[in-house]
Amino acid sequence: MAEVVPYGRRTQRPPDVADLHVIWMTGGLSCDGDSVSVTAATQPSLEDVLLGAIPGLPRVHLHNPVLAYENGDDFMTYWYRAERGELDPFVLVMEGSIPNEDIKSEGYWAALGTDPATGQPITICEWLDRLTPKAAAVVAAGTCATYGGIHAMQGNPTGAMGLADYLGWNFRSRLGIPIVNVPGCPVQPDNFMETFLYLLYQVAGLAPMIPLDDALRPTWLFGKTVHEGCDR
Repeated sequence: MAEVVPYGRRTQRPPDVADLHVIWMTGGLSCDGDSVSVTAATQPSLEDVLLGAIPGLPRVHLHNPVLAYENGDDFMTYWYRAERGELDPFVLVMEGSIPNEDIKSEGYWAALGTDPATGQPITICEWLDRLTPKAAAVVAAGTCATYGGIHAMQGNPTGAMGLADYLGWNFRSRLGIPIVNVPGCPVQPDNFMETFLYLLYQVAGLAPMIPLDDALRPTWLFGKTVHEGCDR
């Protein structure tokens, strides 16, 4: 009788973690187009990742305000739990450019949720300051999050910037992973999901360090220009 191997081939070992959470922030300067775009991915699809159809992955829990059925305080609970270290490990995905809250005259440029202690809005910059040091990996989805997008044009009063400009291009996550940029307006669905899947495997201890170019993009997707692949 053949031996039963839980994860398929004998060479395949189980992930280091049973559950992996994804905190997806859309509260920056954004149209939410990247969240909508990834729902069209097929290689792999978002559903395949979340429903456990990908061999070897831990259970993946997505917390995205555009795609979630929770709302209000019920939804924000995941943010507070991530800050307290209760969702370890988690991957932080940033969608939208980051405004410079230091140059505002009053109020705030962009916020998500409220501080339970004060009742005041929590800015996107503050969420990034709270969560990025605790994240296993940090991803910028779409051109706005990677390089600032249209909001970073000269004359915009928000001082908008990309994630790497805000955190620093030498930023490393808790696991030592650089920021991973996946540009596109909106992000190309399969480009993002391929990158996302690789990072999930890496955080689960099943893949080596993700290969990135000088712009922090995955080399297998952005190593060559469209022109280099043109046969005309």
